[in-house]
Amino acid sequence: MDDSGSLTGAYSDDSVLFRVLRHLGWDTLANIGYFTVPTLPVAVVMGPVLFQRRLARRSLALLEARPGQLVLDAGCGRGDTTARLGAAGCRALGVDIQPSQIDQARRRFGSRSDARFAVADATALPRQAADIPLPDGSFDRVHCLEAAFHFGHEGRKSFLSESFRLLRPGGRLVLVDVTSRRDQPIGTLDPNGLVRGTWRFDDIEPYERYPLMASSAGFTTQRILDWTTPVLHRAAQLSALFAATASTRAGRQALCVRWPGLRELDTREWDEVIAIVRAHQAIGRVTRYTAYVFGKPARLSGPGRRGPWCGVG
Repeated sequence: MDDSGSLTGAYSDDSVLFRVLRHLGWDTLANIGYFTVPTLPVAVVMGPVLFQRRLARRSLALLEARPGQLVLDAGCGRGDTTARLGAAGCRALGVDIQPSQIDQARRRFGSRSDARFAVADATALPRQAADIPLPDGSFDRVHCLEAAFHFGHEGRKSFLSESFRLLRPGGRLVLVDVTSRRDQPIGTLDPNGLVRGTWRFDDIEPYERYPLMASSAGFTTQRILDWTTPVLHRAAQLSALFAATASTRAGRQALCVRWPGLRELDTREWDEVIAIVRAHQAIGRVTRYTAYVFGKPARLSGPGRRGPWCGVG
């Protein structure tokens, strides 16, 4: 990510929206979620956690990682996906630029020998992280779920180059990100900065540009999956329902009965949440949600180098 300062307070109670999301069930995961039509009523009653887990599973499945492989989880947040990789038998290293996120990841999953965590910038990786060397061609897989939109355009280019350098020949990068339908300054759609200020980002990459950037870094594009409807569109339906309910006193009381933690919000904060949700709806009309699978071509001359902390792939 561009710098730690730009993300100070992100995904924390500094944002009233994230306070609401925490009361609705956000905890170890901080992604939007993957929703299907039949299960939308469940989301209304239960909150987003089951659907966040579903999105994480779908993203990780694209890696096709095998036990013993060395995997970098870039922008790992609170460590859930890194821990899942470790539980599946991979040697997983999760990095995130926010110390508070890594602290939470270590508290939750740090006792696991197969999952390690380090504060590091995925767009400019250090020589080692969590005492694990990061030489060229040392990793089998790189995973980045819903984090690259924070990086900025130049940061995303750097991340693709870093991932290509780090991967062994034949390795794979799975990058799942919010993208835009066209190259349009996000400020024209978010003039008050409510969305950008909440999520701490400056721009969104056009979905067609990602494969071009990946190709420039050396990757081949293996798959592109459009998850806009199950992720963004259905999350927008749920958030619109929440905002409509929260717009009335009776609705707020009903929400507080279901999620008692919401009682801490005062009138100004309820109004602020509604304004943020409506700002998301404006941006949602021109955004997409895309899963990319990029591959590093295999060399015929032999396997790539491996780092010392790696099992048999």
